[in-house]
Amino acid sequence: MNNAITHHDTIELNSSPYTTLALVRSLVCDGGVREQDIVLCEPSRAITDSIYNKVHRAFPGVRFIDNIGGDGREKCEYYPEQIVYSVDNGKMARGLAKCVVDADYLINTALLKTHSGPGVTLTSKNWYGATDINLLWRQNAHNNVSQDKRHGKPGYKTFVDWMAHKDMGQKALLFLIDGTYGSRDVNGAPNPKWMKEPFCGDWACSLIVSQDEVACDAVAMDIIIGEWPEFGSLNYCDEYLREAASIPNTPSGTVYKQNGTPLTRPLGLMEHWNNAKERKYTKIDLIYKKL
Repeated sequence: MNNAITHHDTIELNSSPYTTLALVRSLVCDGGVREQDIVLCEPSRAITDSIYNKVHRAFPGVRFIDNIGGDGREKCEYYPEQIVYSVDNGKMARGLAKCVVDADYLINTALLKTHSGPGVTLTSKNWYGATDINLLWRQNAHNNVSQDKRHGKPGYKTFVDWMAHKDMGQKALLFLIDGTYGSRDVNGAPNPKWMKEPFCGDWACSLIVSQDEVACDAVAMDIIIGEWPEFGSLNYCDEYLREAASIPNTPSGTVYKQNGTPLTRPLGLMEHWNNAKERKYTKIDLIYKKL
């Protein structure tokens, strides 16, 4: 809900209320999860009425937690100093939302869109919203989230520490990228429509789902780059995925740690497809279902 700071609905791109409702319905009706054990949370932004009203009507026992509280939502609280970065990461947020830390498991739902900083804003960047950042984005630090767009020089990436954190990436059972619309722009209404195959002038109308966060972002990244290869911020935007998939022998030489202990295994599978038409991988199992 990056484009929502009030509970009022907006035309700007945020999570789809239909996708959110379908996810909750699946948890309750298919998975047998009790409504009162489900928390829909957006610690750094607001949950708009379009989502709250639709889900609350169908499943009144579900809890809602967002940054501002009120109107049926609880106001988010935070545990301080929960993130220990692998390097000196300046003023980067280190607190975590209590609802995230206290949860038994997490489902990370992100959006299919670009970003002027790190190039893409997918599940890994989505963890930023679980930290104790300010509602006003200009007041927050953004250390080591963007790549070297000109030369592609490898470097430490904050996203990898979030992916490796025991209460973030390592507690997430499912990663879902909502491409109901998808967008080339980080702000505003979705824009433009997707012209390349298989979209052919329509919205992306897609969901990307995986239990491997690295692979999930890699596939979404290929879709975005295939659609807008000329977008300058996409240069070397896969750097954080290469770091995560290469542990312990990272391109940057960074020793990523979890609570001070060096990681010894990659965090997932990383590769690019052969081309945007055939969309074939050798390591990632991409199962494409047209509904």
